[in-house]
Amino acid sequence: MNEQNNKKTVQEETPKTTQGVPAAQPSSWRKAMSKRWVFPAVYIAAAGIILTLVWVYQGTGDKALNPDSAKESVETGAAINGGTTTGGEESVEVVAKSENFVWPVSSPSEISVVKPFYDNEASSEEHEAAMVQYNDTFIPNTGVDLARGDNKTFEVKAALSGKVTRVEQNPLTGQVVEITHGDNLKTVYQSLADVKVKQDDEVKQGDAIASAGVSELGKNLGNHLHFEVYEDGQPVNPQGYLPEK
Repeated sequence: MNEQNNKKTVQEETPKTTQGVPAAQPSSWRKAMSKRWVFPAVYIAAAGIILTLVWVYQGTGDKALNPDSAKESVETGAAINGGTTTGGEESVEVVAKSENFVWPVSSPSEISVVKPFYDNEASSEEHEAAMVQYNDTFIPNTGVDLARGDNKTFEVKAALSGKVTRVEQNPLTGQVVEITHGDNLKTVYQSLADVKVKQDDEVKQGDAIASAGVSELGKNLGNHLHFEVYEDGQPVNPQGYLPEK
């Protein structure tokens, strides 16, 4: 009788099995998850974290995108550097004067055009007069050649104010000075002697830059100035810019 009672007690204390495998006891995590309030609490906590991250991100983005903040930063940096920033209008004064061309010589009345610019729309006679002969080759003249009737040298002046961007000695065209101006204009002076300027010099209209000389390409012209005008990088007729004498 006692043995039967003992077996019954053991059977009651032994966990139930399913096909010989002990049944798993529910864990504390599963017990907690089975509560109805768990999922709403987890959802609320996650939503709070997401909203906090969004708030922090928006705060940082507003600082980066806010023009007032950017302006304040620029002004602060300018104050540190000892200056002010107003788009450069106050810090840099730009003086732009519109100039008309003047003759690139000291006495225009004493100078003649001894070889004109080669104009594609000119007549055949004018084309012939505007060809430069070098040995057996004929080259269209990309400027005008100026000389005195007595073959004396003369002073060469800047036709416009600008910056000297090239000074060189060329075996064919002699000493060359190039001056760059505003409005995409450039003037070139060739066949020079006694050059008085150097590269990067700023010159004013009428400043003496050299004297007329000789060159291999225009040796039959004697002392002369070969004068070119470029607009947007293309040679144009200088006589269309120069005033009437």
